[in-house]
Amino acid sequence: MPEAIQFLVRHGYVVLFLWVFGEQIGLPIPAVPLLLAVGALAGTGKLNLGLAVAVAVFAALLGDVIWYEIGRRRGGRVLNLLCRISLEPDSCVRRTETVFARHGARSLLVAKFIPGLNMVAPPLAGILGMRPARFLLFDALGGVVWAGVFALLGYLFSGQLERIAAYAMRLGAWLVVILIACLAAYIAWKYVERQRFIRKLRIARITPAALKQKLDAGENLVIVDLRHSIDFEAEPHMIPGALQLAPDELERRHQEIPRDRDVVLYCT
Repeated sequence: MPEAIQFLVRHGYVVLFLWVFGEQIGLPIPAVPLLLAVGALAGTGKLNLGLAVAVAVFAALLGDVIWYEIGRRRGGRVLNLLCRISLEPDSCVRRTETVFARHGARSLLVAKFIPGLNMVAPPLAGILGMRPARFLLFDALGGVVWAGVFALLGYLFSGQLERIAAYAMRLGAWLVVILIACLAAYIAWKYVERQRFIRKLRIARITPAALKQKLDAGENLVIVDLRHSIDFEAEPHMIPGALQLAPDELERRHQEIPRDRDVVLYCT
């Protein structure tokens, strides 16, 4: 038996706990492959499937509770932190806010299956003041579904996964090199795309200081607050005189924006 599998058999539950917890607090270490591997080992009788799922759920819940408390105590500022560590900071929270605003606590049932929502949903629940008992119930149920689905898939296809693992072991160090190269290429592509996006925006940007100077000088500007309703609830301050429009209301209410003067939009 390869050394890596032997190590996982001996310390599988501890490794699973630390790995899932690390992913839930924001480390770039996907837990799904490990859940599949643990399920496959359970299929061959080397680990207990029920115990493995319980460990994964507890680790995920612990990480989510930490983010929930950060959201509850720090408010909207935690969303800025999540944007900074995201590869797509200009849209990292926007899509997930819409999903969470529409489905509330039920979104926690599927959050771990949706990239982005997995990280943002727990602090959003804290920011919006969701009751701790309600959060724990829905988050735990979501964790059971998430961990159970992937561990069970590994259990059912343990034979096929063993053959894949054997082939991967034959690749040895080359497999690590390939995985690192793929991850580096993905990060580089995202970085280049972001820089292109920012360059396009620069020609139409105005700094807060420049905007204040225009307002102090009495220039007739239209300021549109495009923050999502969740952002506004977390930080209910806005520029005096600004028109508040949620992004999903633009198509319906665009006629409220005057066309005879400069328009300044802000969303954070």
